Amino acid sequence: MEQKKCRFCHSLLTNTFLDLGVSPLANSFVAPEHSYKMEPFYPLHTFVCHSCLLVQLDEFESPHNIFHDYLYFSSYSSSWLLHAKQYVEMAVKRFNLTNHSKVIEIASNDGYLLQYFQKEHIETLGIEPAKNVAEIAIQKGIPTEVNFFSNDLAKKLPQVDLIVANNVLAHVPNLHDFVAGLKTLLKQDGTITIEFPHLLNLISFKQFDTIYHEHFSYFSLISLQKVLAHHHLQIVDVEELSTHGGSLRVFINHHSDSSTIHSSVTNIIRKEIDHGLDTLDCYLLFSKRIEQLKINILKFFIEAKASNKQIIGYGAPAKGNTLLNYCGIGKEFLAYTVDKNPHKQNFLLPGTRIPIQSPAEIKRTKPDYILILPWNLKDEIMKECSFIREWGGKFLVTIPEIEVIEP
Repeated sequence: MEQKKCRFCHSLLTNTFLDLGVSPLANSFVAPEHSYKMEPFYPLHTFVCHSCLLVQLDEFESPHNIFHDYLYFSSYSSSWLLHAKQYVEMAVKRFNLTNHSKVIEIASNDGYLLQYFQKEHIETLGIEPAKNVAEIAIQKGIPTEVNFFSNDLAKKLPQVDLIVANNVLAHVPNLHDFVAGLKTLLKQDGTITIEFPHLLNLISFKQFDTIYHEHFSYFSLISLQKVLAHHHLQIVDVEELSTHGGSLRVFINHHSDSSTIHSSVTNIIRKEIDHGLDTLDCYLLFSKRIEQLKINILKFFIEAKASNKQIIGYGAPAKGNTLLNYCGIGKEFLAYTVDKNPHKQNFLLPGTRIPIQSPAEIKRTKPDYILILPWNLKDEIMKECSFIREWGGKFLVTIPEIEVIEP
């Protein structure tokens, strides 16, 4: 058997971070007419590199297959649109962007963010590999290159003042090529901003459901700093965000001895060290905590079912599929789930084959509990569904612990 190697430093991977068994691809929704067909299942086994401490998944499926046709559209979350709008307002001010500036977003999705730069008359280009999603951006008048970002592609493009890469770094199997491309594309005095879910939160708040096949790597600031430094890029500032259960936004420039490094960088690295993220032991203890959480979740579902309670899901996010497949929660526990995205409605969740309905179904069936699968959007969802109090319905979240919330 071929030995697995770290995608950054190429050390042999021998230490398990978390083994979630086998699972289908988290966004491979099943059309009802294909419900009799087999689905491919892949190992969902994360390792931690003993040398550079990068947490990573082996590459079982190529990004070309995962992102060829994609059902995640950023514009279906109002809180995410607000996040994008506020980012653009900050960036225009902070980087003194004008109508002579150039901005590129990597993994630009349906143009959810670049539309706000366009309103400021700033030249933009999106790079988005999922053709169906990119076409929506193009229809909105946002120039979009339908392609995977790489160093080869970067060499063909003019250098830019600002590169935006939100929640894409985790999706990249070839880290070196991607980061080399960032370096190639960036003007000498330009800035890159990258947002990514913070590994510290994944560990502290047991966010195991954020592990799925699309996410090849899981970053701490400690591990990301090593990757960037290897390509002569440096983190000059960092902000903590509440998005995706707790993310970091890092500001990156070309390496320069004269750069001012904000104290936020050392503060967050110190915080990671205080939580043990600079030692292997911290990573090796994680799986036991997740096994106990699984037991607690199943106990709740079994007891609710024994009391004839109806539980449904809200949302059909990738993280929900990790949770349901790992815990073995199928239609016997979760009658159906609902999603605002019409592109997902009437499909079945991968693995569990739980049907996805329109949110209108909630009022019709009056469930006792709504399990919020995209827990990072729970405030938005609880507000939208506060009407369940009319029949005594309650909300349910499972991360970091199983919790019942009154509407």
